[in-house]
Amino acid sequence: MCGIAGLIHKGMTGDVGKEMTSMLQALKHRGPDSTGFALYGTPDTSHYVMRFKVAEQDDLKTGFRIHHQIRERKAQVDERLAELGATVEHEDEPTEYAYRYIFSFDGDLKRLADYVEDIEGAEILSIGNALELVKDLGDATTVSSQYALGGFVGTHGIGHTRMATESDVDIRSAHPYWAYPFKDVSVVHNGQLTNYWTSRRELERRGHRFMSNCDSELIAVYIANQIDHGNDLEEAMSRSIHELDGVFTYLVATSDSLGMAKDVMAAKPMVLYESDSFIALASEEVAIRSVFPHEIDTSDPYEGEVRVWKS
Repeated sequence: MCGIAGLIHKGMTGDVGKEMTSMLQALKHRGPDSTGFALYGTPDTSHYVMRFKVAEQDDLKTGFRIHHQIRERKAQVDERLAELGATVEHEDEPTEYAYRYIFSFDGDLKRLADYVEDIEGAEILSIGNALELVKDLGDATTVSSQYALGGFVGTHGIGHTRMATESDVDIRSAHPYWAYPFKDVSVVHNGQLTNYWTSRRELERRGHRFMSNCDSELIAVYIANQIDHGNDLEEAMSRSIHELDGVFTYLVATSDSLGMAKDVMAAKPMVLYESDSFIALASEEVAIRSVFPHEIDTSDPYEGEVRVWKS
């Protein structure tokens, strides 16, 4: 079932952490297993923000040894970043197993990501000049509080509430997905792609690497690959309508844009609210009304529709 939501402020910033928490909490009934946020602050091209983890939440139940492994894995991340010439200027530890680094780096981002990901147990959730991706087990209020997302000021964000049906209840299987290793591209998705493995193998032959077996990650990498080959976001999403098979509604975000696409059958729900300064989308209207409790007009995007908004 799952629930997806997104919002964007046009020409201004807002408390997107608080707003996305409210919207996703309203969708808790669509997916209580895990919640994820992809939040976009004001882009800073002089630095990268990296969100990563070195264990799963449930690993902590296994005893003393995992705590030792967590310290070792983090130390390895620090060593490898330094080895490649990245300078960590600030770090936060919202949980014992998840970290937020701000660092400067002028080398190959894919090489850096690959080197960190090769550490057993380590997983990069996102790297970007604006994007910060957080996901964990629990509902939106739980995850937002755990990672102190209330008060995150930015321009836009997307999020997901997950009901696990075909894969484990863990952070790796939670959404959103970052388009590894492209900075600032993330996706949330409701539906199922029937040509997942065919499309994935094609992208892998082009040198792309996948961190999960989730079809939502395929959409993220597909869109980033299209952008990397010269298409703008709207063109990339329009191509996806014809090249990705299945039933799907998805939201994609970049450093300055929010996009929405529905397949030609339009079987998966999406509700849209749009004003001159603010756009909100969600699987159910109740999520939008959690931000706008007064009377508003909403609409349902039609089949095969693609929309893109800039911050």
